Amino acid sequence: MDVLGDVLALARVDASLLATFDARAPWAIELPARSGAAFHAVVAGTCWFAADGTPPRRLAPGDVVLLPAGARHQLATDPDLPPRRFDDDLKRGLIRADGDLVLDGPGARTRILCAGYRYDAEAAHPVLSLLPPVLHVAADESEHGPWLRSILDLLAHETRGGTAAPGTAAPGAATAGAATAAVRLLDLLLIHVIRAWLATGGEPAGVSWLRGLRDPVTARALAALHGRPAHGWTLDTLAATINVSRSTLARRFSRHVGEPPLTYLTRWRLDLAARRLRDTSRPVAAIAHEVGYTSEFAFNRAFTRAHGCPPGRYRRQAGRG
Repeated sequence: MDVLGDVLALARVDASLLATFDARAPWAIELPARSGAAFHAVVAGTCWFAADGTPPRRLAPGDVVLLPAGARHQLATDPDLPPRRFDDDLKRGLIRADGDLVLDGPGARTRILCAGYRYDAEAAHPVLSLLPPVLHVAADESEHGPWLRSILDLLAHETRGGTAAPGTAAPGAATAGAATAAVRLLDLLLIHVIRAWLATGGEPAGVSWLRGLRDPVTARALAALHGRPAHGWTLDTLAATINVSRSTLARRFSRHVGEPPLTYLTRWRLDLAARRLRDTSRPVAAIAHEVGYTSEFAFNRAFTRAHGCPPGRYRRQAGRG
């Protein structure tokens, strides 16, 4: 079971391509804070990146920067250049008919893919909030670099409309599904960036399920719980499934995730139930059974403790009742 993908799906982390920034030196821009996450990937040339509270860092082709909370930041060919604020007026002045944002100049060219990620603020399982304010994955510092570069190359192709190659039946023609492909690649890129960050020693904020993915015992336990959330798990059956002692499982899971396995399972079940209450019209009793409760009364009590109101009221407040 892909725990990271499972939680991203629950939190409705959705990607949207904001722009392809194509600039020739010298230039410097400041991008304001935004809701959701901001993302930049350098596909050609180099630039400098700086955010509030962090020193400037040089970005090379294949480098990726993710700002999980959408912090204010700057991009420039020289960190000492005074930046222009990237507001609506500047955007209108730079955008071309093909959707690229272009800054002309006499110097070297830099091309950057800029995107954003929205996520459900009501999702109880935070994802991006567990990451640092700035997450930088350098293409030459990670075993994930070649994979990231491959995704970026394909993403750059799709953002140009997925145009057919010269010598084909329709050279230069836009390929069907290019916009959809670009968004799907952004989803894939986010997963690879988080993987690369974890693999290179990234530390999630506090104890959490994300920290647990770095420990093999805890990661296997999380995968089992996410794979069969409605199963009647006990500490003994979970330990037997992943081939460790119950004491080892309890100790390592609690140390990395911050709570015992069955407490985590209860929260995950109720998170799943909340999503289904918001997104479907299925009866409460059916949802209770689907997430592992044999008693609707027990489910109602647990859900009320977790979300502050009974399932029926929660659904009405979400606009599904």
